[in-house]
Amino acid sequence: MALIKDILQTMEYGPSPESNDHIIAWLGQHEVGFGHFIDGKFTDPAVGASFEVTNPANGAALARVALGTADDVDRAVAAAARAFKSWSKLSGHERARHLYALARHIQKRDRFLAVLESMDNGKPIRESRDIDIPLVARHFYHHAGWAELIESEMPGHQPVGVCGQIIPWNFPLLMLAWKIAPALAAGNTVVLKPAEQTPLTALAFAEICREAGLPDGVVNIVTGEGETGAALVGHPGVGKIAFTGSTEVGRIIRRATAGSGKKLSLELGGKSPFIVFDDADLDSAVEGLVDAIWFNQGEVCCAGSRLLVQEGIAEKLYAKLRARMQTLRVGDPLDKSTDIGAVVSTEQLERIGSLVAKGKQEGADVFQPSIPMPAKGCFFLPTLMTGVAPASTVATVEIFGPVLVAMTFRTPDEAVALANNTRFGLAASVWSENINRSLDVAARIKAGVVWINATNLFDAAAGFGGYRESGFGREGGREGLYEYLVPDHGKPAKGKQAARPVLNAAPSSMTAVAVSSDAIDRTAKLYVGGKQARPDSGYSYAVVSPAGKTAGQAGLGNRKDIRNAVEAAAMAGNWGAATAHNRAQILYYIAENLSARAAEFEARLRSMTGASAKDAATEVAASIRRTFFYAGFADKHDGAVHSTKSRHVTLAMNEPFGIMGLVCPDEAPLLGFVSLVMPTLAAGNRVIAVPSARYPLAATDFYQLLDTSDVPAGVVSIVTGETSGLARMLAEHDEVAALWDFGSAGGTGPVETASAGNLKPVWGGGMRDWASPDSQGREFLRRATQVKNIWVPYGE
Repeated sequence: MALIKDILQTMEYGPSPESNDHIIAWLGQHEVGFGHFIDGKFTDPAVGASFEVTNPANGAALARVALGTADDVDRAVAAAARAFKSWSKLSGHERARHLYALARHIQKRDRFLAVLESMDNGKPIRESRDIDIPLVARHFYHHAGWAELIESEMPGHQPVGVCGQIIPWNFPLLMLAWKIAPALAAGNTVVLKPAEQTPLTALAFAEICREAGLPDGVVNIVTGEGETGAALVGHPGVGKIAFTGSTEVGRIIRRATAGSGKKLSLELGGKSPFIVFDDADLDSAVEGLVDAIWFNQGEVCCAGSRLLVQEGIAEKLYAKLRARMQTLRVGDPLDKSTDIGAVVSTEQLERIGSLVAKGKQEGADVFQPSIPMPAKGCFFLPTLMTGVAPASTVATVEIFGPVLVAMTFRTPDEAVALANNTRFGLAASVWSENINRSLDVAARIKAGVVWINATNLFDAAAGFGGYRESGFGREGGREGLYEYLVPDHGKPAKGKQAARPVLNAAPSSMTAVAVSSDAIDRTAKLYVGGKQARPDSGYSYAVVSPAGKTAGQAGLGNRKDIRNAVEAAAMAGNWGAATAHNRAQILYYIAENLSARAAEFEARLRSMTGASAKDAATEVAASIRRTFFYAGFADKHDGAVHSTKSRHVTLAMNEPFGIMGLVCPDEAPLLGFVSLVMPTLAAGNRVIAVPSARYPLAATDFYQLLDTSDVPAGVVSIVTGETSGLARMLAEHDEVAALWDFGSAGGTGPVETASAGNLKPVWGGGMRDWASPDSQGREFLRRATQVKNIWVPYGE
C-alpha cells in the first residue's frame, strides 16, 4: 500500500471505485429481460424478440431488452392517445404536481441512476453523478413551473397530442428529460424510444414514473433499433416527432414526415468551433478545451472539436495542451478519478480510429499522450491533430470521439469565416479577455449556442438547438416549450382551394381587359436585386380573371431566376445587421407609399380577382394596417435574459434566418403577400417571394413601392410563375435557410421532402383567413427568427 508521504510527493491517484452493488441487484431482478413500458406497466414484445445490452468498458452483458416492432409502437401510441384525453384536461397545477414528484423521485434515486448510466454508456461516474443526473432533475423542476404557468403565459395555445421522441446514446437520461419534461408540461403524452445501445436508464425512469404515481399511458417507452424508431416516426397517431441524433437520420425523418402534418424538431450533429484569441487566459482556455472535447469522451453533439487559435499564440497553446493531455486519466468509468471513460461501442471506436487515420493520411500531425490504457474495452486515447486544412475530412466531418483538430487564424474576420465554414451550426466557444470582441464574434457566428470563456454549459431555462444542418427547434426554456404547443386558431378558414391555373405561355385568345385607348401596355417583370428583370425562360403567361378576361401577363420564372434572386439576397446581408428602428422606418415608408397608391392597387385587385370595389378597398386597407403592425413590431420582438442556475448573463437573442423563401397564397393576393413579406423583413431576413400564380400582378405592382421606399437592393426579390415548381426550387437551394409555403398545390409535403438537403424549417398549410388577427402576430415573428443563446460570464 502506498504511503501518504509518498503520494504527496508523486500526486498520483489511487483507485477510487464507485460501488455498483445496487445496480447489479436490480439487473438481477430483471434477469429474464425488460419488456416495453406501455400504459403504466411492463409488457412483453409482440413477437418475443430481444437484444443484448453490454457495458462498453468491459464488454460484459448487462441485460436483455425487448426488440420493438410496429405492433408494439401501435400499442404504445394507442395507450398514449387514451391517456391524452384526461392528461390534457388536467389543470396546469395538477400537471405541475406530477412533474414535481418526478423531479423529487429522480433526486432520491440520483446515485442509482448515475451508476447505471455510467455502466450502460461508459461515461465517467463524475460526469453522470455531478452533471447529467442533476440536470435531469433540474429539467423536471423547471418544467413543473411551466406547467403551472402555461395557461397564463402562453394563452391561445394547446398541446399537440401524442409525441414520438427518439433519443441518442451519448446522454441517455438527460436527453429523455429534455424531451419528456416539456412535453408533459404542455399537456402532451409521450412514446419514447431510447437508443438501442443505452436503454437501461430509460427503463429505470419508467419504474420511477410508476413509483411517483404518474397516470398510466402518459409516458410509454418502447425499446428497439432503427426499425422501431421508423415505425414511431411513421405512425399516423403521432402528432409530433422530436429527434436527437445524426444529421443523416435527421434527413430520413424529415422526408418520412413530409406532408404528414406532424410537428418536427431536430437536434442533430455539430462541428463546433473553439476560438482562442491572443489575449485569452491560455491556462483557462486549456481547461476549457478539456471540457469541450474530452468531456463524455467527445461524444457530444456540441463538442468543441475544431480549435481555432490566433496564429501568434498557437504553438504556446499547443504546448500547454499537450502537457495537460499527459495528465488525463483514461479508464474504468466507475472510478471517480477517471477523466475519459469508454466509447459507447466497438462500431463507434472503429469509426473514430478510421477518421483519425484519414486525417493523418491527409497531412495532419497527430499527437496522443503516453498514458496508461485499459487492456480491454472501448477506449480511445485523447488526440490532438494540428496542421489541419479547413477542407480536410477531420475538419468537416463530425468524429464524435475524443479528437481535437486545430487550425490557426490571423484576424477576427478570418476566425468568424473559419467558424462558419461548416454545414453545421450547433454551438461555439469564444475565448478572449476583450468583452467587446467576444460579443461581436459571438453575434456573427452562425450557431444556436455560443459560450464566452466557457463551454458545454446547459440549463433547463435556456434553449438549446442549432442552425443549418444541426437541425431546427429548441429544447429548454420558453422557446423549447413552444415545440410542444400549437396555436389554437379555432375553425379553419371556410372555402375550397381552387384548382391550380394552367400557366400557358402561348398568346391568349381571351378578351382584353377594358382600358383607355391611349393606355401604354405595361409589362410585369420579375424583381431581382432591386431591378426589374425579364424571366430567364423568356416566357410570360396570361393572368386571367374569374370572368375570363386577361388582366395582364407575368413572367414564368425558373431555377436560374431563383439562383439569381438568392445571389442578390446574399449580397444584402447588411439588412439583418441594420437596427430594428431603421427597418421599422422603411416598413412605415412602404405603408405610406401603399396608402398613396391605394386606388391603383384596388383597381388591380378588381381586374385580377373580380372583387367588388368594397372588398378590394378592404384588402388594400388591411395590407396597409398589416405593414404598420410589423413596422411597429420590428423593434419590439425582444429576446430575453434567461435565469440559468450558473453565474451567467444568458442572452436569448432572436436572430433572422438570413435568406427566406415565401410562397404566397391565392386567397387575398395582396394581403397574403404582405402578411408573409412584412414579418420576415421586420425580423431582418432577406426574402424571395413567389406570389400567387393565379393573381400575381398585385405583387409585381408592389415592387414599385419597394423602389420608392428605400428598401435596399436584394432584400426583397419577386419571382412569378408556377408556384409548386418554384417552391421546390427554393426548398432545394442550400442558401435558403427557411421556407414558408402557403401557396403550393398539394400542401407542404413536396417542399418538406425537398428541404431535407440543408434541413431548413418549413412552415405553411392550407387556407387561412388572411384578414383575421390570427394571420398576424408573434407566431409569424417567432417563425421568422431562430433563438441564439449567448452565455456571458460575470464576476471573477
